[in-house]
Amino acid sequence: MKVVTVKAVEQREACLARLCAEVYGQQAGLTPLVIFAGTRRVLFAQEAARLLAMVDNQGAPQALALLVLDEAGEGMTVRLSCSLTHDIEPRRRLIEELSLKAPLRVEVEDPADEVFYQSCGLTRWFDGADNQRIGLGARHPANDISELTDTLSIDEYAILRSFKHDPKRFEEDKQRFVEELAAFPETL
Repeated sequence: MKVVTVKAVEQREACLARLCAEVYGQQAGLTPLVIFAGTRRVLFAQEAARLLAMVDNQGAPQALALLVLDEAGEGMTVRLSCSLTHDIEPRRRLIEELSLKAPLRVEVEDPADEVFYQSCGLTRWFDGADNQRIGLGARHPANDISELTDTLSIDEYAILRSFKHDPKRFEEDKQRFVEELAAFPETL
């Protein structure tokens, strides 16, 4: 298995749609669509996010991760990640590989998530705001929580408002999401 950066726009958007669907599920209302639309329009457009995949020897995607830059451009936060199999191992291997190569950061609230990311090689942990724990990989330059800058983000509420005020855009984004889900590549 190896890690690949999904650069081709069509493949990247199909992988993003699948990642959003896997992470949020079908009971999440508009959240998967909002994250998909905002990431596409804002983070990808500003080159502030990367989509990576763990692929098997035939190039079939086994796990996906969305990394987003911080405001200083020094670190990358795992915003979303999932395994595409019933096994968590491909996701763990993807995060582990990324922690060795990128200035990786994670933000978790659940102690089980912290244990998972520790198993992926994130060894430095800090207490963040609102009971959040922040984990850093070996390549992240920060030595203290005060050295961390916020991760770039999308304004989910603004996107929801735009859907409400521009039904045509909502329908276009919804259709694109469905089409990209259907276009998920068998190999990368």
